[in-house]
Amino acid sequence: MNPLAFSTLGMPGAPAEEVIATASRYGCAAVELRCAEGEIVAPDTPAGELRSIARTFAGAGIEIVAVCSYTRVARPDGDPVAEVLRHVEIAEALGSPYVRVFGGVEGQDDPAAAATRRLADVAGRLPDNGVDVLLETHDVFLTGEAIAGVLAGVGSPRVGALWDVVNPWRAGESAAATADALAPYLRHVQIKDAASPTDLAPVLPGEGAVGVPGVLAELGRLGYAGYLALEWERAWYPDAPPIGEALTSFRKVLGR
Repeated sequence: MNPLAFSTLGMPGAPAEEVIATASRYGCAAVELRCAEGEIVAPDTPAGELRSIARTFAGAGIEIVAVCSYTRVARPDGDPVAEVLRHVEIAEALGSPYVRVFGGVEGQDDPAAAATRRLADVAGRLPDNGVDVLLETHDVFLTGEAIAGVLAGVGSPRVGALWDVVNPWRAGESAAATADALAPYLRHVQIKDAASPTDLAPVLPGEGAVGVPGVLAELGRLGYAGYLALEWERAWYPDAPPIGEALTSFRKVLGR
């Protein structure tokens, strides 16, 4: 039975104690922490504060399964490699095994080549600290096929895939095709639901059109044993129901 988690995207600005209480109440063994200003951790959070946050979560028995960066590794400006490595430092201080990254921006030339090159650079510079980098099905890499193409070029066990189940679906890729493409790379899964490919406002899990039960069946076929994490986008949709309602539906659709 897969352990459960949720992203702090569903509790924007909430302190660690509130996040921990929610995880405990709804039977979640872990959380994903957004790394952004105004959240529990940010890119400039000092090392001592990170260690204190880690002790708070560990003391409550709640794992920090991922540090969710907002770095787009293929973007044409800035230094995405340095940004990713900074988030790896943050994850190490927090005791988290994963850093989430995005791909690139619309309209750029050959984002797959840029992402492959930069993630290979990241992989070659990762310290031996147990933190791996996960490229999410997102932005210019919506599908499992697109993610698999990049990761095959990177060729490192330190760089894997995060399946956000809405994005391949809205791009027209079946759950079976996504599962097959990501099978060699899959480390983490974000569950959410939506009304249609053009209306991505949060819908309680199991009540939308994504077909969450079908996704779960494909994960079972793969023998996926990692976390299932609810990504409830209340930060972007403040009128969405509170995360407690979403977690209740999440557990229901999972048969928990």
